[in-house]
Amino acid sequence: MESSTYTVVQLVGTSNKSWEDAAKTAIETAGKSLRDLRVAEVTRMDMTVDKGKVKLFRTRLNLSFKYEPE
Repeated sequence: MESSTYTVVQLVGTSNKSWEDAAKTAIETAGKSLRDLRVAEVTRMDMTVDKGKVKLFRTRLNLSFKYEPE
């Protein structure tokens, strides 16, 4: 197996449905401009609350993709 190098970026996805949907949104959006996505690690989940009701789920994650030098 050949050696590889990966870049890790931090993303925050949002959703009005769930934390899982927020993570999915972040990954799918990143996938439009980044290639060869590898691993996503959820680092934090929180939500915004307004008048006692959940308004928005937020999922922060580290996403790795294969590093390709120019």
